Amino acid sequence: MRPLISILIPCYNAERWIAQAIESSLAQTWPHKEIIVVDDGSTDHSLDIIRQFDGRICWEAGPNRGGNAARNRLLQLARGEWVQYLDADDYLLCDKIARQMQFLATTDIELDVVFGPITIEHWSEHNSRRELLPIYGHDPWILLASWGLPQTGAPLWRKQAIVDVGGWKPDQPCCQEHELYLRLLIGGKRFAYYSTNGAVYRQWSTGTLCKRNISEVHRCRLEIEQRLEDHLREKRQLTWERLNAINQARFQIARTAWQYDSNLAQKIIDQIQRLDPKFSPRGAAAPARYRLAFQALGFQAAEKLAAVVRSRRPAGTGQKRMA
Repeated sequence: MRPLISILIPCYNAERWIAQAIESSLAQTWPHKEIIVVDDGSTDHSLDIIRQFDGRICWEAGPNRGGNAARNRLLQLARGEWVQYLDADDYLLCDKIARQMQFLATTDIELDVVFGPITIEHWSEHNSRRELLPIYGHDPWILLASWGLPQTGAPLWRKQAIVDVGGWKPDQPCCQEHELYLRLLIGGKRFAYYSTNGAVYRQWSTGTLCKRNISEVHRCRLEIEQRLEDHLREKRQLTWERLNAINQARFQIARTAWQYDSNLAQKIIDQIQRLDPKFSPRGAAAPARYRLAFQALGFQAAEKLAAVVRSRRPAGTGQKRMA
């Protein structure tokens, strides 16, 4: 008997997108599925659109309580062994679930989360373009530290695994799937990478918290990085590679935080260098010339030099830069 998959869609003011999300769920080639939508107090015409699918999906509506509360309610309603979360402004490719279930059938161990790359759709009124976000490496601890685990719609989640760790945290303002990923890993849940992409994450709004309040995003992410480090250290599983991934993530935050709170940025750098006196930044946040300045002069001097370079750069020039 093939397992039942519950496709779970929280919706809040997504009248432009919700029909496509539901239609992409109904179009899944995996035959044993149910689609459940919870409207979280929408004030637009989302609920009217959801009602048009009556008889083909299950749905309910209630007052606005937030995305994670809606996800937890969906989890309560789900009858499937596995769940597929789908934000109302995203959509699935038709064989997404079938491919991941076929992968599960080939494994000899009991898994709790199957994840893979996601396609991001940069959307505007005038055009849109797609970009596949690859996943490098398969250690879920390193991937979480570097923010490499994918957005909510990419994985298949074992329902019981989420229940076991207490569900989604209702008062988590941002970094919501990352906070859940952390508790799943701490809870000993098993993750596996599968290379096929099947979910499309649409990026279109400037009103999300991650764009409105970057300092809050940084606060939440730093908290997750610290909890991750503390757990691995306690369990004696904090390898150099994992600590370096955590510190590289902190460095990226410090570079952006310098723009609005230089004291916070310096505190982050001080913490990194206490943990790793030989720390050397790398990746997109540390171009070669910046890295040389950081190593020779220190963080504050490197940032001040980077600011000078940025101020002298003509508008519309390319990305090759010290900063």
